[in-house]
Amino acid sequence: MAPKRKRTTSLQPKGLSAGEQLKRDALPGPSSSSPWAWVGTEVTDAANITLEHRLATCNLSWKNNNAFCSNKYSTNETSSSKPTVPLSNANGELSEDIIIISDDDEISCTKKGCKTNPNCLNYLGQNAWEDEDDAQEEFFKAAKLGRDPSQHSREIDLPVGLKVVIILSSLAINKSIFKNLGATCYANASLQVWYRDLAFRSGVYSCEPPDSITEEKYKESPIFQLQVTFAALQEGNKIVFNPKSLVESLQLRTSEQQDAQEFSKLFMSHLDAEFKKQSSASTKTLITDQFQGTQVYGTICYACKNRSERASDFLEIEISFESNSKLEDRLAASLIPETLSGDNKYFCSRCETLQDATRYTELRQLPPVLHFSLLRFVYDINTMERKKSKHSISFPRVLDMNKFVGSKNDRERATTKDRADNLYELRGILLHKGASAYHGHYEAQVHDIETGSWFQFNDETVTEIKTLGDKLPVKKSTNAPNENNDENDEKPNPSQVRKNRINARKRRRIDDSDDEVIEVKRKSSTGASPRPVDKSNLIASKDAYMLIYAKKGITKDFNQVLPVAPTSPNPPPRAMEVVRDLNVSHDEACETYEARQKAREHFQELRREVRHIYLNWAVTQYTDSAIVSRQALEAWLSEHCIEAALQQNGSTEIPDDSVSTNGDPTTIPISDILCEHGALDPMKSKDMKRIPLHTVDLILKETNCMFDPLLKPADVCVDCVSSIFKEKLYEIDHPKLAKKFEEIYLCPEDDLGYWISKKWLRDWKLNKPRMHTASEADPAPDSPDYDSHVLCEHGGLSLNMTSRRKISVEAVELLQQLFPSWQPLSSDTETCAVCDAEVHISKEDKREARKRVEDEKARLKFIYEPSLDSWANGPEMVSCAVLPSQFIKKWKRWLNNPCDNLRPDLVDNTPFLCEHDLLGFDPNCAADLDSTITIIQEDQWNTLQTLYEGGPLIALTKRPKEDGGGYVHDISICADCRMKRKIEWETADIVIHLSRPEGSKRVKSSSQQRPATYARSNGARQSKRLRQYKDHNEQRRFTVTKSTTVKDLKIMANEEFSIPTICQRLFYQGQELDDNAATVGSLQLLANDVVYLREAEEIHEIHDSDSEEGPLSKRRREEGLGFGGTLLGNVDSSWSSSPEPPPSSSLPIAEKPCLACTFSNAPQALSCEMCDTLFK
Repeated sequence: MAPKRKRTTSLQPKGLSAGEQLKRDALPGPSSSSPWAWVGTEVTDAANITLEHRLATCNLSWKNNNAFCSNKYSTNETSSSKPTVPLSNANGELSEDIIIISDDDEISCTKKGCKTNPNCLNYLGQNAWEDEDDAQEEFFKAAKLGRDPSQHSREIDLPVGLKVVIILSSLAINKSIFKNLGATCYANASLQVWYRDLAFRSGVYSCEPPDSITEEKYKESPIFQLQVTFAALQEGNKIVFNPKSLVESLQLRTSEQQDAQEFSKLFMSHLDAEFKKQSSASTKTLITDQFQGTQVYGTICYACKNRSERASDFLEIEISFESNSKLEDRLAASLIPETLSGDNKYFCSRCETLQDATRYTELRQLPPVLHFSLLRFVYDINTMERKKSKHSISFPRVLDMNKFVGSKNDRERATTKDRADNLYELRGILLHKGASAYHGHYEAQVHDIETGSWFQFNDETVTEIKTLGDKLPVKKSTNAPNENNDENDEKPNPSQVRKNRINARKRRRIDDSDDEVIEVKRKSSTGASPRPVDKSNLIASKDAYMLIYAKKGITKDFNQVLPVAPTSPNPPPRAMEVVRDLNVSHDEACETYEARQKAREHFQELRREVRHIYLNWAVTQYTDSAIVSRQALEAWLSEHCIEAALQQNGSTEIPDDSVSTNGDPTTIPISDILCEHGALDPMKSKDMKRIPLHTVDLILKETNCMFDPLLKPADVCVDCVSSIFKEKLYEIDHPKLAKKFEEIYLCPEDDLGYWISKKWLRDWKLNKPRMHTASEADPAPDSPDYDSHVLCEHGGLSLNMTSRRKISVEAVELLQQLFPSWQPLSSDTETCAVCDAEVHISKEDKREARKRVEDEKARLKFIYEPSLDSWANGPEMVSCAVLPSQFIKKWKRWLNNPCDNLRPDLVDNTPFLCEHDLLGFDPNCAADLDSTITIIQEDQWNTLQTLYEGGPLIALTKRPKEDGGGYVHDISICADCRMKRKIEWETADIVIHLSRPEGSKRVKSSSQQRPATYARSNGARQSKRLRQYKDHNEQRRFTVTKSTTVKDLKIMANEEFSIPTICQRLFYQGQELDDNAATVGSLQLLANDVVYLREAEEIHEIHDSDSEEGPLSKRRREEGLGFGGTLLGNVDSSWSSSPEPPPSSSLPIAEKPCLACTFSNAPQALSCEMCDTLFK
């Protein structure tokens, strides 16, 4: 249903109702209060503009009738409306018969109605300060306090977590501070385990740079970054440390998940190589002494009892297991001897024959720290992929390795007698979370010997735990530093919590001086040391991936572990310098945050001052005032007053009124109401507001803000007002003149009149002529744009009557008052005799010109019409000549239109000769025969010489194919000038040759197909055989400059061959042009060089399981690169050198292109299969 048409609003036919006042401001019609109402009435000359007129242009004059609105937020200000006068009956009339007519109508103040009123200071954002909650929210928002850095301060009883952030822009990093965007959890877990090995940590700290390495180079090495990481974990004051520099020094790919066991092996191997470069003997053998054990693989012959053994070192013991296995059982199973018999007999070197034998494995020596690698990732022969085993394995807290060390007899004796020399305590568990072997997450459960507690490390999240294995920890973590674990739920005071953290950090600081060492006493959260843990000896896990045991000193009852009070090694000064800078930076951030938080206490004072200002800034007509922009006032209320208060009181309290402001005041620009002359712009008066001068002083004093520049109402721009006045006056006067002109300009045909431009006349008669330019006079009828409509090029009257019109004498007199210099031609003026003579050229002359064209066309038929090129393929020798292609182009243009195009003067072959009068091109090089050269027969040249002068003759002789083909030339070739011609160019043509295999011809759309043509416009002529070959091998010429890029070439090829740029492969001299930003100049392409284009085939793999053809077979998962390409993956590289980049693979040239026809031949071809050109 169509909507109802709105009824036009109109006055009530019955007039006003009884007692209703007539509101004069609502009546339609022109208003004398308009800013420019005085133009053309009071003032008709710019020299007579007064200050009052300039004020009116900005609505600042009393004539504008803009109300001085009362302050809606002030309770003391009385209403400006007058009291109501009681109605009295003059002559006994009834009260309902009286209609009040008053000039004192009160104009209501609304946000929309007063937006452009400079005298209304309401609706500028005061509401935000009236509501205390809203004001406080805006205050805190402008304060930009951000996150409280003390929330991330390290607590005394919790270790430091590790995180890795992928390198992003600064904005992205700031937005993702607490989010681990990388996949380096495998490294984080391993680092947490190694850090808690005090001997290993001490060895890392003892490393020094080699003499041949500079200090700067050493600080980029992994060993130094490991020192910094350990020092941050030990002495850092934040709960999280980012080991980004360590990851970068190892060249690890942070977006790829890797195997923790493989990382452990490779990193230990790298550290072992670095430790061996140290001068300290203990550091050189640190990996060997701390982690390396010895095992023996032996064989005993049954016949001769010969024992053959081979010792081998190990850094970890691999354990294969099944469901519900125990570590001791699997370890014992791996040591069970194996019988070699039958087809698996052993060749005894003493018996020199195959014999039954026993193969055994023995652990001879165990390291202080024992690593067990649980083979949880197995290879599935059915799917040909790795998969994760879900089997559970149990392992003890205290492991007695005496039952597994030595020979079989030694192990049996250990089961009957308690021994304490190979007793190990569980120190760490590496967990792999996730169901797949190709992805997941690594976590670590590590025993901190310094606090005697167990912690779970999940990257940056560190949690104290009391239960080991797969159970999720629920205790205190670094991600919830304010969580209260006590039985009462009372929320602690945040300020007290921050003070406690600061005091804890101070207690943990250790003096680096050798004279005084402060022992750090760590206090547990429960008040007892060590913390209570699960008393059960066996731990079961389905996610355990690596187990770390350490040899411990024990009592006779080896299940009771002696309490140990270890001493942490001191980090090296270089690493501590880095950590100390990080600590200072964090402390400063905390202090800055606390200092800025003091500004919260000053909010009420700031609100009182701001409200005091806007509650008392009422302005009247007689108040000394300044002019500012509405946007500036809104910005002061919403932003600048808060920012100035925060800047002024960032570290000190707000000063009293008697104290002068500290620092430079905050400047609020009012450029949005200024003109180009720096004064008030009348065209921007809608954004102007008038405020008292004492308010400006109060804003500076109370809030330390000032408006720049400070302008008064009298600062309305004189130049702008004058310019606008002239334009307004033109808008008033011109329609009057146009209307008067319309009444008198018509002229009877027989009367005398004057010629004027029809276009000028049609435009000037409009109320707003398009020709008019602001602040400029209208162009005269004889101005350059319109003069040619009346006058010809010789200064006489033009023959073209359609562009001019006759007007009356009275109209000319009116226009001459406006344009005194205009002198029009009368209607009895004769037309230009010269133009008249040119128009009447005899038809006989045109026939003569056409006859000459037809004559040359017949005589030079070999140029105008296509040739069968029979002379080029004939068996005999053919004499030829070189002809400029530019001459042919000019001659054809003259042939098509002899009246408008000039006939060529001569045939000029001098550009083809160098300064030494030798050839600047090679006739036998197809690349030299570019679009500027055309070869014709010599008799055709002689015919051409009878009609046109020129030369010199460059004679060539075409040899038959039997004699090798090509051209014989009498003039020698100048090699230097030829190369100079090919190199020194600004614009040149290059050829892009496209080769498509048979059957792959691309069909162009109808819009892309070119019309069939037989005439060639330029270039050397090709045989019919070559034109037929173009169906599968196409080539096009493109004009390029030295700055043309490879991307530009691909775009050109896309437009010509309809091949997407992503499917294009360009080759030049056998090398692929794979850099799209490379230019033609940088590639050193010569003029007329050939670039080969190949179309890459697009392969689309369909993985839609809902396909109608049934489910597809599962695609085998591709293994990743692992640590290939990193520092750990390159065995020959050290930390001081990056891995060598892989050698760039150049595309082998599998084809031999012909330089004459560009056909791609087989590599072993001796001549071109298409044109029979011999290969050199």
